[in-house]
Amino acid sequence: MAASLLGRDKRSTAASLKAECSRQDGRGVQLLGELLDSVLSPERAVAEAEVIEWCKSLMAGGESFDDFCKMVRGYDNATLCGLVWTANFVAYRCRTCGISPCMSLCAECFNAGEHTGHDFNMFRSQAGGACDCGDSSVMRESGFCKRHRFATSSNIPCVPNELMMMSEHILPRVILHLIQHLRDGYNEPDSDPATERDLQKTLQQMEPLISLLEDLTKMGGAMRSILTRVLTNHQIYKDLCSGDLCTGEKAYTKKNYEKYLTALKGSGLVSSEERSVTSVLDQMAGASNVTILGATAGTGQMDSSDEEEQDGSQGVGKRKRVKLSNSTKDSSIMDILKHKCFLEELLFWTVKYEFPQKMVTFLLNMLPDQSYKIAFTKTFVQHYAFIMKTLIKSHESDTMSNRIVHISVQLFSNEELARQVTEECQLLEIMVTVLLYMMESCLIKSELQDEENNFHVVVNCGEPLLKNNTYWPLVSDFINILSHQSVAKRFLEDQGLLQMWMNFVSFFQGMNLNKRELNEHVEFESQTYYAAFAAELEACAQPMWGLLTHCKIRETQEYTRTVVRYCLDALQDWFDAINFVDEPAPNQVTFHLPLHRYYAMFLSKAIRCQQLDLDSLLPDQEMLMKMMVHPLQIQASLSEIHSNMWVRNGLQIKGQAMTYVQSHFCNSMIDPDIFLLQICASRLDPDYFVSSVFERFKVVDLLTMASQHQNAALDTEHERSMLEGALTFLVILLSLRIHLGMTDDEILRAEMVAQLCMSDRTHSTLLDLIPENPNPKSGIIPGSYYFETMLSAVADFKAPVFEPGGSMQQGMYTPKADVWNQEFDPIMVILRTVYRRDVQSAMDRYMGFLKQTGKFTSTPWPPYRERAPLNPSYKGLMRILHCKTLHIVLFTLLYKISMDHQNMSEHVLCMVLYLIELGLDNLPEETAEEEEMFGEERCSDSWFHGTNIATNLHHIINYVRVRLPETAPEVTREPPASTSSDTSSFIQGSRRATALTRENSNTAQVFSLVAERRKKFQEIINRNSGSAIQTAAVRPKTSKWTAPNSTPQLTTTILEIRESMLSLLIKLHHKLSGKQNSYYPFWLEDSESTSTLDPMQQIHGDGIIAIERILLKTAARSRQNKCSIEEICRKVAPPVPPKKSNSADKKALDKEERRQKARERQQKLLAEFASRQKSFMETAMDLESPDSDVAMDVGSTEQPDSETVYDCVICGQSGPSTEERPTGLVVLLQASSVLGHRRRSTEPKKLPTSDEEQIYPEDTCGTAHDVRITDLQQYFKDAGFGLKWALMKIKFQSSCLQSVSIGWEGGVYVQTCGHTLHIDCHKSYMESLRNDQVLQSFSVDKGEFTCPLCRQFANSVLPCHPEKSEEKSIWSPYNSKSLLTLIKEVEEQQEQLGMFPVSICSITNLSKEMESVMKDIRSATQKKYIDYGKTPGSPDNDFLFMYSVARLNLELELVHRGGNLCLGGASATTKRSCLNQLLHVLAMHMRLFRIDSAYNPWTRLTRLTQVMDYGICDDEKPEVPLLYRDVSSLLLILVLTMPQELHKEHFTCIVKVLYNLLYTQAVSTLSFQFSEEERAAWKNSGKLKQTMCNSDKSWEVLLSHIICELSKGRLYNASNTGQVSMLGTNVWSPQSIEYSIQQFCLPFLRTTSLLQHHLFGNDLPSCQRTEEFGMLASYLGLLLPCLQSNDEFCSSACLDWPIAALDLISQWCLEVTTSAESHSEQVTNLLVQDPQWSLPCLLQLPENYNTIFQYYHRKACVHCSKVPKDPALCLVCGTFVCLKGQCCKQQSYCECVLHSQNCGAGTGIFLLINASVIIIIRGHRFCLWGSVYLDTHGEEDRDLRRGKPLYLCSERYKVLEQQWVTHTFDHINKRWGPHYNGL
Repeated sequence: MAASLLGRDKRSTAASLKAECSRQDGRGVQLLGELLDSVLSPERAVAEAEVIEWCKSLMAGGESFDDFCKMVRGYDNATLCGLVWTANFVAYRCRTCGISPCMSLCAECFNAGEHTGHDFNMFRSQAGGACDCGDSSVMRESGFCKRHRFATSSNIPCVPNELMMMSEHILPRVILHLIQHLRDGYNEPDSDPATERDLQKTLQQMEPLISLLEDLTKMGGAMRSILTRVLTNHQIYKDLCSGDLCTGEKAYTKKNYEKYLTALKGSGLVSSEERSVTSVLDQMAGASNVTILGATAGTGQMDSSDEEEQDGSQGVGKRKRVKLSNSTKDSSIMDILKHKCFLEELLFWTVKYEFPQKMVTFLLNMLPDQSYKIAFTKTFVQHYAFIMKTLIKSHESDTMSNRIVHISVQLFSNEELARQVTEECQLLEIMVTVLLYMMESCLIKSELQDEENNFHVVVNCGEPLLKNNTYWPLVSDFINILSHQSVAKRFLEDQGLLQMWMNFVSFFQGMNLNKRELNEHVEFESQTYYAAFAAELEACAQPMWGLLTHCKIRETQEYTRTVVRYCLDALQDWFDAINFVDEPAPNQVTFHLPLHRYYAMFLSKAIRCQQLDLDSLLPDQEMLMKMMVHPLQIQASLSEIHSNMWVRNGLQIKGQAMTYVQSHFCNSMIDPDIFLLQICASRLDPDYFVSSVFERFKVVDLLTMASQHQNAALDTEHERSMLEGALTFLVILLSLRIHLGMTDDEILRAEMVAQLCMSDRTHSTLLDLIPENPNPKSGIIPGSYYFETMLSAVADFKAPVFEPGGSMQQGMYTPKADVWNQEFDPIMVILRTVYRRDVQSAMDRYMGFLKQTGKFTSTPWPPYRERAPLNPSYKGLMRILHCKTLHIVLFTLLYKISMDHQNMSEHVLCMVLYLIELGLDNLPEETAEEEEMFGEERCSDSWFHGTNIATNLHHIINYVRVRLPETAPEVTREPPASTSSDTSSFIQGSRRATALTRENSNTAQVFSLVAERRKKFQEIINRNSGSAIQTAAVRPKTSKWTAPNSTPQLTTTILEIRESMLSLLIKLHHKLSGKQNSYYPFWLEDSESTSTLDPMQQIHGDGIIAIERILLKTAARSRQNKCSIEEICRKVAPPVPPKKSNSADKKALDKEERRQKARERQQKLLAEFASRQKSFMETAMDLESPDSDVAMDVGSTEQPDSETVYDCVICGQSGPSTEERPTGLVVLLQASSVLGHRRRSTEPKKLPTSDEEQIYPEDTCGTAHDVRITDLQQYFKDAGFGLKWALMKIKFQSSCLQSVSIGWEGGVYVQTCGHTLHIDCHKSYMESLRNDQVLQSFSVDKGEFTCPLCRQFANSVLPCHPEKSEEKSIWSPYNSKSLLTLIKEVEEQQEQLGMFPVSICSITNLSKEMESVMKDIRSATQKKYIDYGKTPGSPDNDFLFMYSVARLNLELELVHRGGNLCLGGASATTKRSCLNQLLHVLAMHMRLFRIDSAYNPWTRLTRLTQVMDYGICDDEKPEVPLLYRDVSSLLLILVLTMPQELHKEHFTCIVKVLYNLLYTQAVSTLSFQFSEEERAAWKNSGKLKQTMCNSDKSWEVLLSHIICELSKGRLYNASNTGQVSMLGTNVWSPQSIEYSIQQFCLPFLRTTSLLQHHLFGNDLPSCQRTEEFGMLASYLGLLLPCLQSNDEFCSSACLDWPIAALDLISQWCLEVTTSAESHSEQVTNLLVQDPQWSLPCLLQLPENYNTIFQYYHRKACVHCSKVPKDPALCLVCGTFVCLKGQCCKQQSYCECVLHSQNCGAGTGIFLLINASVIIIIRGHRFCLWGSVYLDTHGEEDRDLRRGKPLYLCSERYKVLEQQWVTHTFDHINKRWGPHYNGL
């Protein structure tokens, strides 16, 4: 039966089966089943077209499938968009509308929604995603688009049963068919790539079937609900999928099922064998143990494939196992999977096939169905462990990771769903278990501390799992679900989970251990630290921040207590495991202490937000002392690394030090570490803490009063920087308030100020640099609401500016003056600098501010800032400032600095003063008991008795016993003169020792560890006086003051000091000021002043001001100190130090003076250099400044009677340019089409942003001239050359190629920097460039080079013609010669053979170079832009090209002047113009041509000739009538072909004659714009005036005559077709006619005036816009000056006819009328000329970049009809092109390069749509120019990474346009590279 159905028509079969199935007898269902057995037979190919067609027809039930789809869509009840996209899709995210931070919208929904003014961005999806529009659990309803805002399922009718009936029967079989083939095609992938290819092949075969299912999901809610029922129904699955299926092919089905069971076996997290071992281990291990190191040889295996050793060098044998916590309640996490429905098995195979994109899209397309979403989420969680196990083994883990997250982010972002699966499916337990399982595979033994007895295991950062970030999807999901409060709450309540999590975190504790290399440089620099920092941030810190967001209120106190308790337990286990006692192992450091950081951050949150008591959360003192060790070790190691002590470990160790403090890591690393150390400092004994700091920094031995010492731990060169590091660390520790009481706003402000003080920042850089909660899923960053407000409070915005060099600046934020004045905090800057140079940069900027505002003029010290009050819980921190150990250190350092001991620096003094001042600002309330206790010892000569710094400042230390080398200068064989006797000195020493012993015995010994450290510390004080502590084992070591290989013996001596800290401060004041007795307490003059003066007014200044401020504070705090200061200052002489110090002070003074003088000299030199550089920049680089002086003014007229002198910039010699040794101008020749893109309209064309808008190129100057030359060539004589070689002259007839100019497109523009060089010097220079091995950005082989002086890009040298300046002598045009005489002289000169100085016969070096440069000019452009004649390369083509080069350069200069000459003068452009030299070169070549007298236009211009009989021979075309010819072209031809040097009177004569022709053309053109009636009226009125005198200068007479003459040829009838008559809508008045004629003539007058200016050197006068015509006419000698000022001035007054005007005009008109018959339809186009063009400009761009992006980024290419990967737009003509597109390549040229040649003759300006940047192509090179679209903060967004709205910056666009018009891309943009035709 089925077979017969197969042969029938599909639609009719489907219709009949549907009818059968609707009956109740079940026969139809049976028939359908049989048919499906045949259609979906496993033997058939899975997705052949026939199968798909049958499925579609059967589901449609007799309808066409498309109609069926439409009908089903009509019942779509879905309210969500749910559009699924893949990687690289452009989507949007609106933070204003989003509830979940993962929310995203498709472009259609975003643009249809209301998001104006919202905080949104556009982004390119990395992993794929789905549109959330309509989902109120993810985003606010106000953000829904119009389609989904009002979409409800209530008004959708119910689906009729018969419509979906067939689908319900067919779909289960279709899905079964898919699953059977998935089973059948699967083979376990191994190392054999063939297996992977088989899997790919299977997937390809199934693609059409999966596409069918995908199409079904797009039919809407009705079809999705059917699919959901099929996929989730247990019974359907059971009936169809069990192994004993009776559907025909039993053998196949059985084999198929067995394959499935085999694949299932590996789906458990742990194999059955491993589970038995694990249970044994569970019983063996104690509950508190974190790790178990392979109990037996066989227990360490993860999988049979993982048995190889991990890392032989670590000596660890098998991989280690971690004990999985017993809290994993449900063993199903570990078990093999069991499937109960199609959905579960489908997901299983999706995982097995490593998430094929089609399958992922199908599964996600179903998500709008809510019941499916719940079922799918549960299924996903069920398979979660299996997914991660597959991911670890995958070869394509990156792709798979993206696809996993693509799915999981859709499921876990919904809080309700996440909570449900957490409760019902144990999601949290699964995730933590899988994370532990994942990390187990890469554990190694830790080598931290006690290597042999260390039982701790850490992750190996070199493993692919960590190196490739394979754990990322799992951690990302974990962070995502912890962002939901209900889930996080469950996690924090489950102690078993917390225990497991701490076990997991401990794997990262102490990873990536660094051991300092002491002997040789490390061979291989490991880069594993990237992986280590990423792992700690992502796997430990981000979940921590997620949990912290839910511990903000008092109600959550218990959670914090629990986490803190587990942290402490884990830390205790860690200390035990690494066998830590009290001292850290030397020369090793790890930057990874996540357990310490968890503890610190939860502690901070507890005190700050939950008001918990700190002491209740702290461990005992011994634990605190242990916890302090490793963070302190990191701080000391940072200092060591910056001191270059780890240099043998390579650059990677510096990389670690920088990453540790970098903005993305500091919040999770250095900040918690400093906070933990602050807690330890506040609770531990301060002397112990301070001694520990100096011991860790290895500077104990340095802290001695002796001038020489031995340091067992440090080399001498490292001592200074380590001491600076130790003191800076103490200052940071005591100053920083980030976790000690600052609010979020204060922290944000401090961070912002620190970053802005280092450098001005862009908005995005600042956002990036401000440390923030690094958990991206935790919602809005704390404080981001206030970011903009805070930024505007602390910074001023500097709008983007444009430097003369052309570099593009971005919008910057710079600190306000008040910030520098009151908030600049160098301590915060030091903490946040990644590079040490940034600290210096901040100080330089601070100095600049002080100098600018006049607050302080010399070099300032870092300003001291008073600190915010501490949270009461941390008050104990200030005890550090009031402990004897610190005071002894401060006293010793002050003494050493005053005595100029080695390794003391200004920075050390600065930090010492900072600490003293901090102590004075944080004085303790001294109790009476303390006064009593030390009362008896008040007068004894010893170290300090109390701990209060205010008391200890005035305490005098008389003698100190020191141990020092015998070679030290202090060692005396006799008792020192200052000591009364030996006895007394020793008594003093012993008394001191007794006092200290008594003090020591009175100290309560809390812990043995403390007592041991204190005891050792006190012993060292007794023995070594000034030092704080000393390391136990002192290795003797050669010091720099001893002979080689000898160790000096240490001896004990007593130094007489007799100083207090106050006396040392005053002494230092004298020293710094360079004057004796420089400090005098001013309150002695005014006793009230101490109470009135605020010391903080003196905040800005150097060390002198800092000391004065401290002394003032000291006097204010204590009467005793005030008296001491007065007493010290009253002493006539300063304190007498040991003998050495007098010379030392003097030496220091001299040194300081020398330094000061050197500084002044340096400043002077720098200022001189800066002014030189400035003047050079003005002369050589500033292309726009009219006032700038030029290095060499070409053709200077300063020496009237001598030759022009040129300076060679290579050899430096000066002299004239000669025939034999010519000098040349450095020039750049480039092809230009700028003028060709001019349009008639003054409004720029808009860039099309819709299909309706188009740009048509017909109205451009280039197109108009092309059409004109084509028309002329069609009807007139072309290339009528007769060559005569006599005397090397080429004689030619006139042709249409001499009637126009070319070069509007592809003409050659010549520009110079103004510098000259000898041509032979240039050749040597080029040779040296060729031999230079340095990679250059230009091609020397193409003749390119940079000017040796100004480095401007160039590619040729233009020879300077030897000339006498007298040739340009001032000559008045108004002389006695008549016009006719001059005309005759011009004609005679044209007939002469030529007396040109450089004859082509005498070949000189100059003529050779002129020929050479002419070749360069020709080769600068493409051949198609030169050859316009019918015979390419013919002489007339050359002739045309040469005068067109002159025309182009004149026209371009006019454009650069703004299109008119109203400004007059010689602008910067003219000053650096090379037109004079260029005209000489062109003239030399054009003089080789001689126009045959029979065809000479001069004859026809100046006298009546017999009109040639046109059309005698049919094949002979007529000559071009004069009225058709371009007058400017005629001018250049006549001037450049004059055989001799042109005199000004002859030039004026030529201009006058040509003006007559121009005027006639103007009037002719005008006559065509009149209506018939107007023509008749003007014709009659003009006739009446013909008899008047001067009638030949009356425009009315001339107009009337021209109308008469042209009417004879019936030309006006031909023109009345409508094209011209449109212009004639106005009524013409005499004024409008005069204006029109002047406008027609102005372009010629401008060009001619410029030519005269360059030929004869007269400056152009300036004028008003309305006076321009008269001014130019007068300048050219067409008009007497008296007439110019006449109000009735008329353009016809400039006419000067050589013969009767009307006769000459009649002759010219006759030429037109006699030839008009052959081209009557074109006569109007040829006769009616419009020489006016607006200035060239680029296309007008829309204000918002999104307008361009949305239209063009998905637009298909016009050539290949594909959407380009990198679309680009030409900003000159608007053409859409493919950048780098291989599809549009033509003859190895990619489309952009090809277009740049066609559109810009080698110059292209392209906007890259997907990057928002502009790329410039210039010849064979290209460069990135920047962007003209900026965000609201004035920043570019290259590659649209930030996706913020971008707006057009019109200033930047003007700069781009200016560079295009002035051809300065090569000079201004520096970063050029070759494009190899690949763009």
